[in-house]
Amino acid sequence: MIRRLRHRLAPHSHDTADRVDAALESSARGMRALWVSLAVLGTTALAQAVVVALSGSVALLGDTVHNAADALTAVPLGIAFVLGRRAATRRFTYGYGRAEDLAGVVIVLTIAASAGFAAWAAVGRLLDPHPVRHLPVVAVAALIGFAGNEWVARHRIRVGRAIGSAALVADGLHARTDAFTSLAVLVGAGGSALGWQLADPLVGLAITVAILVVLRDAAREVFRRVMDAVEPGLVDRAEQALRDVAGVRDVGELRLRWIGHRLRGEVSVVVDGEVTVRRAHAIAVEAEHALLHAVPKLTAALVHADPAPLPGEADPHGRLAHHVTV
Repeated sequence: MIRRLRHRLAPHSHDTADRVDAALESSARGMRALWVSLAVLGTTALAQAVVVALSGSVALLGDTVHNAADALTAVPLGIAFVLGRRAATRRFTYGYGRAEDLAGVVIVLTIAASAGFAAWAAVGRLLDPHPVRHLPVVAVAALIGFAGNEWVARHRIRVGRAIGSAALVADGLHARTDAFTSLAVLVGAGGSALGWQLADPLVGLAITVAILVVLRDAAREVFRRVMDAVEPGLVDRAEQALRDVAGVRDVGELRLRWIGHRLRGEVSVVVDGEVTVRRAHAIAVEAEHALLHAVPKLTAALVHADPAPLPGEADPHGRLAHHVTV
């Protein structure tokens, strides 16, 4: 009751223009996160590349390549955020938000490529061992890599979750794994300092395994988004909000889907069959209003009002059954 009273008294709007403004602001936040990440990871990778040239460490080489690839993933994501700002057209009637999902696929492929390169470099050094030079500098470069990646990971994950971007969250998880692989380079440098030449390439292989782990997590996140998966808790929350709307007798089929980092919904609600069309429409509008407040990142919902069936009445949707393909 208190929440509803506060809602009625507090100024707010669900105008379409306001929803577009919110979507644009979230895209702008994503763009800022990308450019900051690109600057930090680009500087980190450049510093590590200098040390790789001096030391010949394949473990640090793998970490450097991965950091550079992680920085470059800002490019497809940035393109996706820019496309997502474009208005819907008669061809792309839902807009261009799904470009973020395509960017997520590119990120997954980039992670896979960096894993393959790290493995190739590590196996080559195992077959042809070489001592690592300038070990103290390698250790410092590893610490720089850890600090840069962990900061970027926290920033990307925080912003990605705030705006609902699965691709940005996946990129943040990618950077977090890079942080720990940088620490693995430090371990390899310690082993080399003790005279164990195989320590560096073995750490390079361990880095490959770590990259494969983050590849699995990122691929799962992007796959779910491409397949229109949502958290079941969001569906439960939406159904409960609808059942609390005055005039809604029951909730029928409810669907939610991500389009970029915004949600859209479709639902049918059961209302009294004797009410006027205007009253049924008013109930549907109130149902959409309730959904916009109950489901974070929801920008619009199409609500269909079904009349409560009378005893013995045939299902009015039965005429559509022969159009359903299995």
